Amino acid sequence: MLEESVVYQDIIKKGKRIGVQQGLQQGVEQEARKLALRLLELKFGEPSRSVQQKLERLVAEQSEALCEALFKLQIQSKDDLNRWLKQHAPAR
Repeated sequence: MLEESVVYQDIIKKGKRIGVQQGLQQGVEQEARKLALRLLELKFGEPSRSVQQKLERLVAEQSEALCEALFKLQIQSKDDLNRWLKQHAPAR
């Protein structure tokens, strides 16, 4: 049977490994975005839907950079936040 062949088993193992890696990466990105959103909520209150949508497009490194900018007080106002997002957030 096909399912018992070595090649088939190798393909299945590789697919599972890739799936686990992708799942972990998505989890890291989601947690980084959650942290950035929480920090923004504490500083400015609930962000607008537009800001939330921009945050949803950030990858982990960008979310971490946003948290760092907030921590270093580089973002002091909603205008600062919008400028930061315009420079760093991916466009649709």
